[in-house]
Amino acid sequence: MKTKEVGRPLDRVDGCLKVTGQARYTAEIPVGQVAYGVLVRSTIAKGRIVAYDTKAAEQAPGVLAVITHENAPKRHPTKEFDPSDKEPSASPTTLLVLNTDEVSWHGQPVAVVVAETLDQAEHAAALVRVSYAEAEPARLSLVAEKPRAFVPEKVLNEKPEVKQGNAEEALAAAPFKIDYTYTTPPYSHNAIEAHNTLAYWEGEDQLIVYDSTQYIFGVRKMLSEMFALSEENVRVVSAFVGGAFGSKGRAWPHVGLTAMAAKVVGRPVKVDLPRKDMFYMVGPRTPSEQRVALGADAEGRLQAVIHTGTTASSTSNTFAEHFSFVTRHLYASANILIQQKLVRLDMVPNTFMRAPGEGIGTFALESAMDELAYALRLDPIELRLRNEPGKDPTMHVPFSSRHLKECFAQGAEKFGWNQRNPEPRSQREGPWLIGQGVASAFYPANKRSAEVKVHISIDDTVVLQSATHEMGTGTATVQAQNAADQLGLPVGKVRFEYGDSLLPKANGSFGSTTTITVGGAVELACEDLKRQLLRLAVKHPSSPLHEASYDDLEARDNGLFYKDHPTQGETYAAILAREGKDSLEAQASFPAFLKEKLEEMAYSFHSFGAQFCEVRVHEDTGEVLVSRWVGVYDCGTILNEKTARSQFLGSVTMGIGMALWEETKWDLRDGRIPNSSLSEYHVPVAVGLPRIEVHALSIPDPHTPLGAHGAGEIAVTGAAAAIANAVYHATGKRIRNLPITPDKLL
Repeated sequence: MKTKEVGRPLDRVDGCLKVTGQARYTAEIPVGQVAYGVLVRSTIAKGRIVAYDTKAAEQAPGVLAVITHENAPKRHPTKEFDPSDKEPSASPTTLLVLNTDEVSWHGQPVAVVVAETLDQAEHAAALVRVSYAEAEPARLSLVAEKPRAFVPEKVLNEKPEVKQGNAEEALAAAPFKIDYTYTTPPYSHNAIEAHNTLAYWEGEDQLIVYDSTQYIFGVRKMLSEMFALSEENVRVVSAFVGGAFGSKGRAWPHVGLTAMAAKVVGRPVKVDLPRKDMFYMVGPRTPSEQRVALGADAEGRLQAVIHTGTTASSTSNTFAEHFSFVTRHLYASANILIQQKLVRLDMVPNTFMRAPGEGIGTFALESAMDELAYALRLDPIELRLRNEPGKDPTMHVPFSSRHLKECFAQGAEKFGWNQRNPEPRSQREGPWLIGQGVASAFYPANKRSAEVKVHISIDDTVVLQSATHEMGTGTATVQAQNAADQLGLPVGKVRFEYGDSLLPKANGSFGSTTTITVGGAVELACEDLKRQLLRLAVKHPSSPLHEASYDDLEARDNGLFYKDHPTQGETYAAILAREGKDSLEAQASFPAFLKEKLEEMAYSFHSFGAQFCEVRVHEDTGEVLVSRWVGVYDCGTILNEKTARSQFLGSVTMGIGMALWEETKWDLRDGRIPNSSLSEYHVPVAVGLPRIEVHALSIPDPHTPLGAHGAGEIAVTGAAAAIANAVYHATGKRIRNLPITPDKLL
């Protein structure tokens, strides 16, 4: 019988390793004679280092080296990470930390102490004294720097401005309109596995690095540039990653400093960032201030859509978070104005956080849509349905697939949306005010590049190989299912090897791209393998496949069989045995650029969803509890129901945290972060969450591999807006500044 593994809720193939402690993460890799590095952080946000006092540290027990910019080996400049560039790189900044006396943010590494044990390194690091000459005051406030905001050259790879018609004139003429500003704070990454790196050298020019990264080849490229090595002389390994959410797509300063320290002491060196250092050395999500203005006619059809605003990047990087992308593709209007501006702050270089751009952009747009619905006295779902575009509003091409209407229909039924009283403050239970809110979810269905090798043995076991990553998303499981179906084998026969730069090249695992990209390469490699096997078979008159063409056959029952004659065919083992071969392999790259690039220009690729939320707000204390959640998502074929569900649940949870609790505080005097710990930086915990109900339409996209889209980020988007909209329905108070804390409701 033909196997059908794709779609099954299969347990993770690495699940047993993880729950029994056999999965080795970067900090657990056993290496002999390892020394430990601890970073000394700056205590100012802007200035220059004028002197070090390292004598006490150097004389402390077990210390092997104290490295500062005065004695550090010179490294070479590296290319800043650019996700729109085909050439890999992972450097978050052009600043060569520890090869300069310049300080660009509070918490920047200014020294590395290496010792025999971690305790000894931490003790000695506390003894290092650094003197600074502070320059002009640090720029730390987005609001204060707004007069100096500028339009960046590009936002990712798109124009920072989009103009269609005359949106300001249309807004002024519209009979119904809203025009408000929405703000989001900086957010810090707090993956369970902190960032860590282990590095050692073999000879003068062979560098081996174990790193908790989601971009192996970006790290390899950065290190090869930094140390003037050929890329082949740098090996990067990242077998398991305990959460990343974008933060491990760049190689933060500790990565290069670990390799440098290993060179200095002539031994393997390990640097594990403590939780506090995560706030200071791993880039946050940018703060944002966004204006959304919507004008509509009496029927609720949008006459004007304006989405403008400002985000921040550091003085040493250029990443402009793309909050406006959602508005380019979600609703129809003849008059659209979109513009992003950027300010430079003396802060750790900002970076991606799960659903970058779309996470904060949907908060503003979907809150504004709710406000317009109330102005029109129109159901918020109906307003969205009346503005469904026939094609992409700014690209002017068809969507590859779009089933947002179906998401709202299914979600409304499961949530019981039509039973609610639409009037604010109309529901209560004792001191608790109750409200329901809704929002659209949106995320692009991106593709990147990957190579996959597939190796089949005569015993029908298959090994897939690709230097992609397993961050807990289920990549290894899903691609084993994919290959099993491609080759007509039980999934237990397939093993996926990943996480090592010695394997075929793959792009970073970010942007919800891995499933499509690696899946496409698996498809192509398996097809090549099957064609090779058929060519072997047709050479022999005794083979049942002697006169077969590839299109006549299907893979099933461990071999190739005629579609129209289920019993006629030949197993892979029989084909290989006849040739005297023990195995066969094939390798393929995705995308096949000409075909894929033409298709990318012909269609707009995106995922959609509907978020339904109920909240309870305590009238006396302002406490907000999310009491119910239903999400329905349109992201193509679901390859594994269980792993996809986990992705949706995790994304919604992050969206709840974004809405109610998370906020990185900056001391505007010196750039210090007063809540740089998990006791002060509040993230969601199980006791504060409702039962989250998630569903996927699983309607295939005919223009993507397996009909699939990525599922990792769609459910973050729209989540904060759904909560804010529910809070308004419960209380009559509109909160436009995240997080929604009790003080804003009292």
